[in-house]
Amino acid sequence: MELAFIVLALLGWWWYSGSVARDAAIRAARLACQHQSVQLLDETVALVQIRPRRDGSGRVRLWRRYEFEFTDTGAQRRTGSLELLGPRVLATHLDLPDGGLYEDVEDSL
Repeated sequence: MELAFIVLALLGWWWYSGSVARDAAIRAARLACQHQSVQLLDETVALVQIRPRRDGSGRVRLWRRYEFEFTDTGAQRRTGSLELLGPRVLATHLDLPDGGLYEDVEDSL
């Protein structure tokens, strides 16, 4: 019975942690697209990579990489990505239509 409770608690934590990180990623993608005057497509992000990583204070957190699509014309899809450590956004990358690359990278972990 105790094992079932522990497993259920871990699953609940995993779901909640992922939900908080995903919401932070959607907000960051929306903000980056607004700053570059492009449109975030589907208003969503997709988790493509996850692994444990230490933050600046030495605590183990989940590092996640999300990808999303955006457009400037509505005709061509472009790709962007976000890196998060826990719920904190570390970096944002956009492959811009003019061939440029928009990057917003936080200096400290």
